[in-house]
Amino acid sequence: MSYSDLLTFALATFFLVSSPGPNGALIAKTVPTSGMAAAFANVAGFFTAFWIHGTLSVLGLSVIIMQSATAFSVIKYIGAAYLCWVGLKSLFEAIVQKKTIPHAASGHRPSSLGRAYLEGVLTNGLNPKVSMFYLAVFPQFIPADGHPVASAYTLVAIHSSINIVWFSLVILLFARLASFTRVGGFQRCLKGATGAVFLAFGINLANYRPIG
Repeated sequence: MSYSDLLTFALATFFLVSSPGPNGALIAKTVPTSGMAAAFANVAGFFTAFWIHGTLSVLGLSVIIMQSATAFSVIKYIGAAYLCWVGLKSLFEAIVQKKTIPHAASGHRPSSLGRAYLEGVLTNGLNPKVSMFYLAVFPQFIPADGHPVASAYTLVAIHSSINIVWFSLVILLFARLASFTRVGGFQRCLKGATGAVFLAFGINLANYRPIG
């Protein structure tokens, strides 16, 4: 791959990563309620999920899933159910819980970091659109005279790296606003907004139909 191809892919990936989506909504919820460490655990989950999707695409399993209506529907509805569950959970907390999390500004238990990591993995891992992105983009940037596996993993590395950089900046921005975002009223509004966003993405994914 030429440098111009890599730059083009990186630019396209940046616009994809920085556009509104479940990842940003998850980070916006995690930073004020669980802290920076948990948010970075979310990002680690994103990173892991991208490499899982990339490996599946390299192995050809994603092609099988995309060509099988049943397999695609199963993955799609599981992912949609997960996003809706997160959305309903956030809405419930916004409506019912009136107190902020007492340890939000202090240390975090390893289990909370584990849950945050798992949330990041599931938010991306159960989204078939990530595999569709790789399957649609890989053929355009993998040279015919190059090694397809090495080229594919290079693209995955660029995608995941841009994701880490972007959401690290988002985390730092929310952390700078920590004193404001930890106000109880703001947290309830944030949880409500996050719940609505996750529900919208879940419903959108459930209704999604691949072109072709």
